[in-house]
Formats: sequence, structure tokens, C-alpha cells
Amino acid sequence: MKINELLDARSELTDTAASKSAVVLMTRIRLARNLTGQPFPGWAKDAQKREIRDVCLQAVASLPQMKRGLAVAVDELEDLEKQILVERHLISRELSHGKTGTGVVISKDQSCVVMINEEDHLRIQVLRAGFQFKKVWHAINTLDSGLEEHLDYAFSPKLGYLTACPTNLGTAIRASTMMHMPALVITGQMEKVVRAVNQLGMAVRGLFGEGSDASGSIFQISNQTTLGETEEDIIRHLTGVLNTIIEQELNAREKLLETEANKLFDKIGRAFGILQNGFVLNSGEAMNLLSLIRLGIDLGVVSSAPRAAVDRLFIECQPGHVQHAARGASEPGQRDVLRAERLRTEFAKVPPPDFSNAAQ
Repeated sequence: MKINELLDARSELTDTAASKSAVVLMTRIRLARNLTGQPFPGWAKDAQKREIRDVCLQAVASLPQMKRGLAVAVDELEDLEKQILVERHLISRELSHGKTGTGVVISKDQSCVVMINEEDHLRIQVLRAGFQFKKVWHAINTLDSGLEEHLDYAFSPKLGYLTACPTNLGTAIRASTMMHMPALVITGQMEKVVRAVNQLGMAVRGLFGEGSDASGSIFQISNQTTLGETEEDIIRHLTGVLNTIIEQELNAREKLLETEANKLFDKIGRAFGILQNGFVLNSGEAMNLLSLIRLGIDLGVVSSAPRAAVDRLFIECQPGHVQHAARGASEPGQRDVLRAERLRTEFAKVPPPDFSNAAQ
């Protein structure tokens, strides 16, 4: 499979019609694994990294879940291709900046990814639209077990899976969700939620992970502890925290409807007007406008715009995707015009919000 074919294929993040979650956009689990007897990528020489990559590419590509997918050396990809994969959460920014010896294998439906020679020899990832930790854990556990039949993992009976960063020792698991929380942002409660979550041993990051902004009121929340607990315990603890956050977001939406409905409807109405009539939109502004429309859909005031279409646009309005669709519009100003044109087209046939239908 070539990358253009991958982008045209169905994706968990661009086809979320089956998701029933109003708050959780995506569930993801990552596992860090390393090969025994080999130096970590940060210490390995170029020849060693290439050897590790070739061995891992062959092992990963042979798995049933990864057949007919994309298996490629990252340094063979163009910059725009790497940017698109980052925007789809299929590779990390760190891997996109990697040079010698880096690789990636992506399943045809883009739900399973194995990054090679990022911080660790292997970063195994499974993602699903919506709130689906049970299914994701089953899928990644199966993928990991399949790989272990071909590769000899570095493991210590005392420390668990050995990783380049000591904070990943033990289970080496990072479980996370991507959550849409506009009401907590609008009501100014998000900072309090972040502090509380941090105290519970969880991390809160922006749309594209550490160091990124929470564009569109989208946040990633994940576990930080990997040592001393089983994978099931970590997921169970995280699920409990996330259910509490979901409840807080839904309560904040109800409170907004009760106390500040006019201000909320004004925000949604203005967002709809700009999306139908705007001619210049940068990616941050587009994300925030789409966030308000998604909130309007959940509240029942934008009934004819399916949530899955907005979730798809969250991804396809990113700079790399706009540039790819335009076949070479590389200047930010050009992209802003093309992005606005795309959104005008998408929303041209969508009826205006009907605020009399607001969910109470």
C-alpha cells in the first residue's frame, strides 16, 4: 500500500459514524517494547538502527492485522506525508523528525500502528473511535503477543519491560483518550479539572500530545504510572477518572443551557455563520468553530450536520491535509483560503441551527 491509498482508505479518526460518545473522540493504547541485546535508539549507531528497523519491519508486516497496510522507512517519506501522518495521530512528532533507521507500519484501516526506532525500538499503538478501552486493550494485547512470537523483548522479572525512559518501565503502557470538552472550557473550569487530574497521576495534553495546544477544546488524558500495577488496573483506574470528567463536561453543558443559553447559542450561531460564509480561516480558528458546531449537534440545535462529518473535518482542516488536497498550496495564506472554501462547501447545504430544539 502507498501513502495516497492509505489516505483514501477508511480511517478510525475520519469515519466515526459508529461512535456514540458525545465527549470521547478516540481511545488509544500504546505499548513500548525493546529488543533484548540491542542498544536503545538514542544510543544505537546508524547501522544498528537500520538493522533493528529492517528486522522489526519484517516482523510487524507479517502479522495478520497489518497485511495490505503501509510498511515504510520514515526517511523515505516526504515532509508533507510525515506531517499528514502526525495530523492523523498515526506517528509522533518525534518519529517524523527521525532520520536514519526509523520506520512505521500502519494497518489498512489505520487502527493499528507500530513505530520503529522512535524513543524505543517499538511503539505499538491501537486506536478506536469513541470510548472503547476494552476493545482496544484486547486488540493491542493480541498484536503484542503476535509480535513477541517473532521478536525477543527486553524484559526484567523485577522491572518489567525495559524502556529507554525510566518512567515507562513495568507495563510500558500509555492508555489515553482524546476528549471534546467545550463546556468546561467556556465555563472556565478546565484548569481546575487539569489540576485535579494531575494529582490523580494522570497527564493532560493538547490535541497533538505534549507541548501542543488544546485546539477545538480537545484534550488528551492519559496515565502516567506504568510500574507496580497491571495493565488492567491502570486501565480500570483511568476509566474511572475519565467517567468522572465526562460527567463534569455533561453537567457543565446543562448548566450553560440553564444559566447562559443566549451566550451559548450566540457562540454556536456565529460559528455556523462563519463556517458558511468565511473566506479566510486558519487551522486554529477552524478547529474552534467546528468545536462549537459539534457542541450544537450534541445539544440538538444543529440536527442536520452529522457528528462524524465534524470529526472528520477536525483532521482534514489541519495544514498538511489542506495542502495535500490542494496539490501544493504551501503558503499559510493560501491554505487559509482553501480551508475556508472547503468548509463553506461542507456547510452550504446544512440548515441553520434551530435553537428551539435545544436539549434540556
